[in-house]
Amino acid sequence: MDPREQTARTDPRLEHTVVDGIATVVISNPAKRNAMTSDMWRALPVLLEELAADPAVRVLVLTGAGDTFCAGADIASLLDPDGWPQDLTVQAEEALAAFPRPTLAAVRGFCVGGGSQLAAACDLRFAEEGASFGVTPAKLGIVYPSSSTRRLVALVGPATTKFLLFSGELIGTERALRTGLVDEVLPEGGLEDRVRTFARVLASRSQLTQAAAKEFADGRRDRDAYWSRQARGSGDTAEGVAAFLEHRTPRFARTTGRSGPAPTSG
Repeated sequence: MDPREQTARTDPRLEHTVVDGIATVVISNPAKRNAMTSDMWRALPVLLEELAADPAVRVLVLTGAGDTFCAGADIASLLDPDGWPQDLTVQAEEALAAFPRPTLAAVRGFCVGGGSQLAAACDLRFAEEGASFGVTPAKLGIVYPSSSTRRLVALVGPATTKFLLFSGELIGTERALRTGLVDEVLPEGGLEDRVRTFARVLASRSQLTQAAAKEFADGRRDRDAYWSRQARGSGDTAEGVAAFLEHRTPRFARTTGRSGPAPTSG
């Protein structure tokens, strides 16, 4: 699925495909720069749960339709007191952060507000030159969630977090890369191929290694013995060593996701 072609329909929605182990979720609301409506916020955790339960899915890519990632929450929904409770965005963000396989945000154009929440909740972020990033609650008098603030601090540090939250100003890809908000910046036209190639690399690697690394990197500290047992029983180590010695590509086992409670945020 090329997200730049997902503009024929105009109704706000989430689209997804699963091809060769790579699930691609596309945020599509072209009339409003892919702003997330309340229905879209509600739909995302449900979709992520379905994809996490699919053993064919080894990697998840989140992107936006057309030439932008996501302009945040649909501001019009703020006028409806029942339309956009903030916990919807937090639930969607936490569901994305807890997704048991590697996640990658592919960013073009605007990645602002709630869009930046979703990108920050992914494991990695690749951006095309010319993309703009911003965390804008100060422009609306909204209190940014504590969990989202802590995730942003863990990603870019307290000073950059304060710059973004205090000012609401947008930053470009050069500063985003320098501060750690993005992991790679690609030239115009190069994002799609790079994301596809890297997602295939991730899909070829040991899901056991990835699941343990994701837990540890996200702050889990009590599962060394558990993952050691999983490694001994999985066969991935034996397969990896055998493939190395035989000069072939390893055929790692598929898993269904994280075994046990997810780490708490913060």
